[in-house]
Amino acid sequence: MTQARAPRADAVRNRKKILTAAGGQITAHGPEVGMDEIAAAAGVAVGTLYRHFPTKTDLVAAVVAEYVARVADDAEAALARVADGTGRALDELTAFLGRVVEQSVTDRAVKAAARTLGAEPGDHADEERAGSAVAGLIRAGQADGDIHTDITVNDIYLLFSTAPTDQPPAARVRWLDLVTPGLTTQARGTAS
Repeated sequence: MTQARAPRADAVRNRKKILTAAGGQITAHGPEVGMDEIAAAAGVAVGTLYRHFPTKTDLVAAVVAEYVARVADDAEAALARVADGTGRALDELTAFLGRVVEQSVTDRAVKAAARTLGAEPGDHADEERAGSAVAGLIRAGQADGDIHTDITVNDIYLLFSTAPTDQPPAARVRWLDLVTPGLTTQARGTAS
């Protein structure tokens, strides 16, 4: 039985450069940006791009998958801080919400391109990791008495879908200030 060889270091570097360039080019120019422009922005030959990603749909799906992996890593890190006692679940969940919303601002065009092209990551393991970590944050906050007992992971996803990612930063901060009381059992503070 033969084992698959690990990708060469230059192939790994090229893939990363292509994904970074694709995200930037789609954000800057929309889903209609060409593969030639993406390859040029990545500093690779078009053939190299196509060896990694035979179609634009494949490329956009990989960019989305990378975003989901970053979200999952962030959620797991937040849960780890709660587990080791360096963070409170409610604070970690609220900060996580804010970070995902801010990341979504820059990835909005990529998500639009994914919808347009029907690009979906084939592997849902990172989505499951993110959901599991968010569920852990919710359970920990509920155990602390800080998060309403009826809050679910689906509620957090609903909040993400309503975030004002097309608004200026002050509006996104205000959105987070307004939705947080819906999660917490703590009384809402009033401005003086």
